[in-house]
Amino acid sequence: MTLGVGVLEAVREVDPLEARGLVGSGAAVLLDVREDDEWAAGHAPEAVHLPLSAVDFGDPKLMGSQLLVVVCRSGRRSALAVERLRAAGRAACNLRGGMQAWSVAGLPVTCTGGQPGTVI
Repeated sequence: MTLGVGVLEAVREVDPLEARGLVGSGAAVLLDVREDDEWAAGHAPEAVHLPLSAVDFGDPKLMGSQLLVVVCRSGRRSALAVERLRAAGRAACNLRGGMQAWSVAGLPVTCTGGQPGTVI
């Protein structure tokens, strides 16, 4: 399913396969807000890492034109980040189920160095 820009802005959650499609098409950036130890153990290869504890929601660098698909372990921290990003005027949605759902969907999880990773 192809979502128009207006629909993307209204969507608050996407499943892992939708997220992978959005990122793969260049329509979105996958933003992983987990802490450093979680990231090091395993993350989506195409993700950008910015721990929630370090996010400045008003930072102009976060104000690009691409949708942010935000992910954490289970979807709770990323949902909080999405609400704060949206309040700051940024287009963002949550990856429903987080990295746990990403892994269950059979999508790749790598650790530092490109080796297979795990979700902790």
